Amino acid sequence: QGQLVESGGGLVQAGGSLRLSCAASGSIFTRVAMAWFRQAPGKQRELVATISRDGTTNYADSVKGRFTISRVGAKTMVYLQMNSLKPEDTAVYSCAAWRLDTDPNAYRYWGQGTQVTVSS
Repeated sequence: QGQLVESGGGLVQAGGSLRLSCAASGSIFTRVAMAWFRQAPGKQRELVATISRDGTTNYADSVKGRFTISRVGAKTMVYLQMNSLKPEDTAVYSCAAWRLDTDPNAYRYWGQGTQVTVSS
């Protein structure tokens, strides 16, 4: 019914920027909430940002003011602009879709993830 594919990860120095993209194939994604999660080695998956169907956004305290989530509904693309990156932002970032929630178990669709590494 649908697929999520992330891109845009990579290696960047502290203070740098990256933009992650999530391509959502399937009309269902125009009707659900979208989110970015991340998981660092040895740590639990954590919510980074969410965006509702009407464009309302929410962010984890650790990324507020540095990251911006956006979506282009007609093309079903979701972006995560990451500025002022810190080494602690290093993780695998995954795009998710379904019910707006902070719990990753609430999301039905997941991408494969993209690695972001921030060097000090």
